[in-house]
Amino acid sequence: MPLLNQPVSLSHYLLVGAILFACGIVCMATKRNAIGVLMGVELVLNGAAVNFVAFSAPFLRGDAELALGLDGHLMTLFVIVLAAAEAAVALAIALCYYNTHATIDVDQGDELRG
Repeated sequence: MPLLNQPVSLSHYLLVGAILFACGIVCMATKRNAIGVLMGVELVLNGAAVNFVAFSAPFLRGDAELALGLDGHLMTLFVIVLAAAEAAVALAIALCYYNTHATIDVDQGDELRG
């Protein structure tokens, strides 16, 4: 595989981001309990964050200028904050659901009650 014999470049980061994203999609599609689905969402968000950082780094793009390229880093910081808030709210919902139904199987959640 020629990608393994090269120095680390943009394509390596994009490959890692795509693998994380694909693993997250598969995890969200196949898991039946809420914790597994949340782990899939986190993997999808982390895959996107890796791509944001990879596209914003000037040494990975081949730019010789001294541009800071903080756009992707700021978006990644936003993704991390979003993931933390999503995890906190989703775990609170999962605990409430477990107290009501004594399971966290997402297929058994067919009624909505307030």
